Amino acid sequence: MNTVVDDAPRVTVEKAGAVWRVEISNPARRNALTWGMYQQLQDISRAANASDDVRVLVLRGAGGTFAAGTDIAQFTDFDGDAGVAYEHRVGEILGDLLSVRVPVVGVCEGPVVGAGLVIAACCDLLVATEDAQFGIPVARTLGNVIAPTSMQRLRDRLGPGRTMAMLLTARPLSAAEAQSAGFVHRVTSTDQIDALVEEVVEGLLASAPLTLAAVKDLERRLARRDAADPADDVVRRVYGSADFHEGVTAFVEKRRPQWRGE
Repeated sequence: MNTVVDDAPRVTVEKAGAVWRVEISNPARRNALTWGMYQQLQDISRAANASDDVRVLVLRGAGGTFAAGTDIAQFTDFDGDAGVAYEHRVGEILGDLLSVRVPVVGVCEGPVVGAGLVIAACCDLLVATEDAQFGIPVARTLGNVIAPTSMQRLRDRLGPGRTMAMLLTARPLSAAEAQSAGFVHRVTSTDQIDALVEEVVEGLLASAPLTLAAVKDLERRLARRDAADPADDVVRRVYGSADFHEGVTAFVEKRRPQWRGE
């Protein structure tokens, strides 16, 4: 019996309890994103923020490849105004991914390039296979440029020096180099990546959800250069929560806390 494989470009989500598993899939173009795929990614990000059930979001590409940027076929009729509109639109979509209140774990395999690298930079924790490659080679390929917001995100995650070197030379970073730079949390072999993902997810599920959300909120404020913001609202929310009092009680009673996210 012949099996029909549906290779339609898409970003899908599989909800398994408190974990949402998001997959970028466009196998004919190494998971490069079409306009429709960008919209689906934004819709999923917004849905995650509106859900009370999700605790962790896992983002990965299909078929052992993360994402090879934007589908270049869509650029054939571009002019300057279209380029500006495109960068603003992608910035809005990535802003929604950044605003997801729960931890986002990116699973990096194979090429993580172009807009795919910026998407990865919007994840909170990255795990990678040893063959992963991270870069933005536009200086030698398309001859375009990334938006200031995307460049700032890369500077925040990789540092100014590595970001400039990557953009000017078009040389990609290996998984080991990305880990050394602090961009990638952990690196493992291809046959162990699924086990590593589950280990990271289980660790996040065992942690206090309000604390994780507060860490993300503070990180976003610092990324906006709001260092003078005392973030009293964030601190008050966490210290005033039932989870904090449960954590203190559990510590004193020498037992595991039972987090409720309240």
